[in-house]
Amino acid sequence: MRLRRGVAIAVVAGGGAVTTMLVGLVTNAVSDESRWPGWLGWLQEHAWLSFVVLGVTMAGLTALLAGLTEARAPESPGRPDDDAGPPGAAQVLRSLPRDSAAFTDRAAELERLVGSVRAAQERGEALPVHVIDGMPGVGKTAFAVRAGHLLSERFPDGQLFVNLNGHTPGRAPVQPGEALASLLTATGVPTQQIPVGDDVGAVTEARAAMWRSRLADRKALLILDNAAGFRQLEPLLPGGNGCLVLVTSRKRLVGSEEVVMSVDALPPDHAVDLFQRLSGRPGDALGRDVVDELVRLCGCLPLAVSLLAARLRHHPSWTAEDLRGRLVAAQDRLGELRAGERAVTATFDLSYRDLAPERQFIFRQLGFFPGTDLDAHVGAALGGVSATVARRHLEALYDDHLIDEHPGSRYRLHDLLRDYARGLAAEGDNMDHVQAVQRVCAYYLAALAAANGHIVRSGAAVPPVPDGASRVETPVLESRTDALSWLETERANILACVRQANGFALYDLVVRLAAAMAPFLRQAGPWDQAVGLHQTAAEAAHHTGDQRARGDALAELGVVRRFMAAYPQAIDALNDAVTAYEAVDDRRGRADALNQLGIVWYLTADNEDAARAQTEALALYRELGYRLGQANALADLGMTHRQTSRFDDAVEAQSEALTIYRELGDRYGEANSLRDLGVVHCLMGAYDLALRCHQEAFDLYLELDDRVHQAYALNELGVVRRLTGDVEGARTAHSQALTHFTELGERFGRANSVRHLGVVDRVSGHAAEAIRFLEEALDAYRELGSRGGEAASLSELGVARGVIGERDGAAEAFRRSLEILRRLGDRCGEAEVLNHWGALLLASGEPATARGHFARALTLARDIRCPLEEARALEGTGRCDWIVDGPDQAEGSLRSAVAVYRRLGVDTAVDDIERLLVSWSG
Repeated sequence: MRLRRGVAIAVVAGGGAVTTMLVGLVTNAVSDESRWPGWLGWLQEHAWLSFVVLGVTMAGLTALLAGLTEARAPESPGRPDDDAGPPGAAQVLRSLPRDSAAFTDRAAELERLVGSVRAAQERGEALPVHVIDGMPGVGKTAFAVRAGHLLSERFPDGQLFVNLNGHTPGRAPVQPGEALASLLTATGVPTQQIPVGDDVGAVTEARAAMWRSRLADRKALLILDNAAGFRQLEPLLPGGNGCLVLVTSRKRLVGSEEVVMSVDALPPDHAVDLFQRLSGRPGDALGRDVVDELVRLCGCLPLAVSLLAARLRHHPSWTAEDLRGRLVAAQDRLGELRAGERAVTATFDLSYRDLAPERQFIFRQLGFFPGTDLDAHVGAALGGVSATVARRHLEALYDDHLIDEHPGSRYRLHDLLRDYARGLAAEGDNMDHVQAVQRVCAYYLAALAAANGHIVRSGAAVPPVPDGASRVETPVLESRTDALSWLETERANILACVRQANGFALYDLVVRLAAAMAPFLRQAGPWDQAVGLHQTAAEAAHHTGDQRARGDALAELGVVRRFMAAYPQAIDALNDAVTAYEAVDDRRGRADALNQLGIVWYLTADNEDAARAQTEALALYRELGYRLGQANALADLGMTHRQTSRFDDAVEAQSEALTIYRELGDRYGEANSLRDLGVVHCLMGAYDLALRCHQEAFDLYLELDDRVHQAYALNELGVVRRLTGDVEGARTAHSQALTHFTELGERFGRANSVRHLGVVDRVSGHAAEAIRFLEEALDAYRELGSRGGEAASLSELGVARGVIGERDGAAEAFRRSLEILRRLGDRCGEAEVLNHWGALLLASGEPATARGHFARALTLARDIRCPLEEARALEGTGRCDWIVDGPDQAEGSLRSAVAVYRRLGVDTAVDDIERLLVSWSG
């Protein structure tokens, strides 16, 4: 990029010089007062030609500059709950909330905090955690946000705000693991890379370690709002010295090395100043004594003072004395409350009773919302009004200081006001709460249907659109990017709705919301969150006796478990799904579950079960006439055939799948089939065809913006390049794939890349480095339960250990690899190991024993039509014959090997053998 920019600048500069010269030539030609030397004089004599050249040059420069200044597209930025309920989710604001206009002077506290941070930074010391505690409504969050804005320039690597729901009515406190997942996502970590698992403690520790590593060398500001206790906070604290953490809590948290700052009620003078400023009245028009009493009656709490001043501002005809009388009457009505509660609640009550009836209704409904923040569309669902009307109500409530505004035209209730709204709502019929939740869930189902239209794979089953969805106003989502952005914003709220619906035994809504969220959670994760959701949905379906819905939930659970490489749990869930579908004769569901079971068995190299499952799924899809299902089953069956060295069958199945995918316009399926066809062609020695298939697949994945499969295609391209002699090209491809897999957290793909890099190092003569890579890959495959990967790594380890003279270790690796491959039925892999072992025996001075290994490899290779292993076996046999029986006996095998190698384009091997034959004939 820098080189291109430098060349472009040089061209522009040179063009400017030429332009200047031409201008001079034209000027001289016109004036005819001086003569230019050489060929320039000719231009001077032909003035009009000079003008033409000048015009062309200027046009070219204009086009170049336009290209240089063309705008570039923005680049992508390189908790399981303790209970058995649906998963929760933390809300992370990726920047600080707006500074509050109601914030009033706390100069001493702010100066203490800001000065402490500045001094620590200047001395190069670690920044302590600052805990801001105080009673509800005292302004802890506003204080932390103001401090954050004042200090933001000192923390250029980001400012994050997390609501931990420590004291949020109707919401369980956010678990540390869930908060960590949200924080990691907010800082650019792909959700697939975030650690997952069933051990909550282990997952939290792994995420905390990743979080500390992520912020180790950064200067970032983190506000943890509304904390329940220090145990909730501790895993969230960064490990580096450069990050500042501000914590707000109603409790005085006990920890080590923190700075505790208690925020008390405002001094009376400051409370009076805040009241006057927000009321919009001059001080002398209010009456100081009356205002003093007003702020005293509301406890000098900023929240209450703000509400009280807003009432006066919205009633120009009222005097301060009118307001005082109303407040006293309100407190009398609330006499049964404690003094502190009465002081705050009275201001709420006064503000609420001043609202129009329809706005009072909207405010009460906000108390029913299970989520944290909302927009006009959710407000419309809660209130049963249009989005336009809801937006008007929300803006008015914000003007009245009854709700807070957040970025993106979103609103939320202060915890105290949420509690107050819930109390008002509770005075009515309990069914009001249930109906409000039902309306919000219906809205989310309609919006999810619109979002899924952009993210679900073409031709795949989409969760059904709910009845009446056309009457529900949903956000305008014009693209996949819009849909994913909306889903990420609403994720926490939708999961909160699932939890609330489950609590109200609205099991049908639980099942439908989980199904509608499934496509997003498949792609975005974190997958342990998806596990919790689908487990809840399966239990909800069990309550309703809906076996089809239970099968759907279990099938999704199995898919997610597969993504997590939790293969035994995936098999259990998918087998249960098959049983549920059989109970209601749902053939489509049964076929889908069998297809997914076959994929899991393929990944664990249970090839017989994999082939049986895919064959059964294919038959069901053909009965149903479901073309996409047929293509999927054929493609997965082709992969299983390839893994058992049935290459002709693999090509046949995969080619039929490719044809269907192209007929359906399914680019994703087309790319997958092309990639696997490339693998088969590579094994059969058709390297040109393999390279073409892999390149086409890679280009499609690039078009689809699928980085995971781009990386798989890169690995396959690397294999072909290595086999055709382009070792450095192979290294580049595998390294790029490794980077993708590491960033995305795809463990199986990463293990493949590491193994391939080990092979590249081995063929490059770096055996020790190769062993390091191959042992890492072996450990990863064993952890994942991939026996095929384990066998491939052991085979290559045997070769590398033989190179450094560890013959016993090499032989043991070959022996273990062969045991696995024979159980798997991978005859191509078996032939490769026999050839490697034969080469080791030959190099160790045991040509007779080696010849037996090569002979068995040759039989296998010819039987399955694997020409590379056939050529290697022929070469090995010839070299053994050369030593044991002499060159005459060896020539036939060696020349046959040359013919196969030449057909494959393996020129290095051809040259080696021909040098040997020349040495004999010479």
